[in-house]
Amino acid sequence: MTQFSPDAPARAHSFTLSAADDGLAALGGWREYPRVQQPMWPSEDARAQVFDRLRAAPPLVFAGEVDVLRSRLAAAAQGEAFLLQGGDCAETFADSTADRIRNKIRTILQMSAVLTYGASVPVVKMGRMAGQFAKPRSSDTETRDGVTLPTYRGDAVNAYAFTEESRLPDPQRLWETYTTSASTLNLLRAFTGGGFADLREVHSWNRGFTSGPGYDRYEELAGQIDKAIRFMDAIGAEFDSLKVVEFFSSHEALLLDYEEALSRVDSRTGEIYGCSGHFLWIGERTRQLDGAHVDFMSKLRNPIGVKLGPNASVDDALRLIDRLDPDREPGRLTFITRMGADRIRDALPALVEGVRDAGARPAWVTDPMHGNTITSSNGYKTRRFEDILDEVVGFFEVHQSLGTVPGGLHMELTGDDVTEVLGGSGHIDEAGLERRYETLVDPRLNHQQSLELAFLVAEMLSRR
Repeated sequence: MTQFSPDAPARAHSFTLSAADDGLAALGGWREYPRVQQPMWPSEDARAQVFDRLRAAPPLVFAGEVDVLRSRLAAAAQGEAFLLQGGDCAETFADSTADRIRNKIRTILQMSAVLTYGASVPVVKMGRMAGQFAKPRSSDTETRDGVTLPTYRGDAVNAYAFTEESRLPDPQRLWETYTTSASTLNLLRAFTGGGFADLREVHSWNRGFTSGPGYDRYEELAGQIDKAIRFMDAIGAEFDSLKVVEFFSSHEALLLDYEEALSRVDSRTGEIYGCSGHFLWIGERTRQLDGAHVDFMSKLRNPIGVKLGPNASVDDALRLIDRLDPDREPGRLTFITRMGADRIRDALPALVEGVRDAGARPAWVTDPMHGNTITSSNGYKTRRFEDILDEVVGFFEVHQSLGTVPGGLHMELTGDDVTEVLGGSGHIDEAGLERRYETLVDPRLNHQQSLELAFLVAEMLSRR
């Protein structure tokens, strides 16, 4: 049985990571497979120069940290922990500021506190951060007022402004993705290791937010945590585990030039790690069994996620397992389901049952965001909070009925008070979307909606 324990922290590992070409040559085989969602770089020489620069740069994460995460995800797959993964739909260079990074970390810490205290379960904390700068798109082009330009694929590829110059893919943006991710990880490590994440600061995490049902309920819970900590202090309990938290980074491994350039060989084992993030996932649009993304990711040692939509079959899942996790290694593979509230109770059971009966044990995580996207009457891409809640409830209901483990929650959220998702205790209506709609791609839960969702999940987990 895999135990959730911080006894072997990542810093205890001794290793080096090499960018030697002989160990990484096999990674380039993805170019021989069908490729989707890859930008058409205007200059191969410019792309190659950036690739070489990234290959020579220090890794963003380290093999020992990745190994620790794999053990944490193995615990989540067995019901001994719960994964909480959240952050922006698509990060932008301009918004990668200290305040916004802090607010996202703070929101995830608050949600984690709700889950841990409310359901008595360790929480694996992971941000969609420090690398989520690219997004798959449904079309290669966008047309406005008769003008057709390349679609915006995220700051890692091009700019959002609707001009020919802005929309031209620029490989130099891959280098800016790296440097911005490095500064984000630097802040993330400082916040989570420098006292900001100390559980005794649980009240201060709520400071600066407006009052409301979600905040009031959180303050009540924070008071209960304070009382428990005072009791532990009175009996002389050790507080080291409260001072520092593990916080992992993740993103969709979409741009394979970037991912290949940041892969390294671990000196301990000779295995290849994707060093752009701790956890990398393959999207619903890029999980083709004969495609470049699956080939590339099969060669990495990282824990890997795969998004599965409502049309995914049991055969799809089993063949992905055979390709990405042939040894059925605990913590290696996570299936992130994105079904939609109206489909999850019908589409998910056969999938989970088929995988279970085949003897595989991936971690099952719900993404209740992507299957519930709508367009408001005033033209905003949005989601209904009630649909998001309903998909989460459906996810838990399916696993409860099958005797399997609901292992985690994958969210698009921000720590800011945006108005992008309809509903919640803030009663955001269609007119309210106009107040503070800031996302460039997909709508995110704001801080209050994120807390509301955490309380619901804590209740569901406590019944597990």
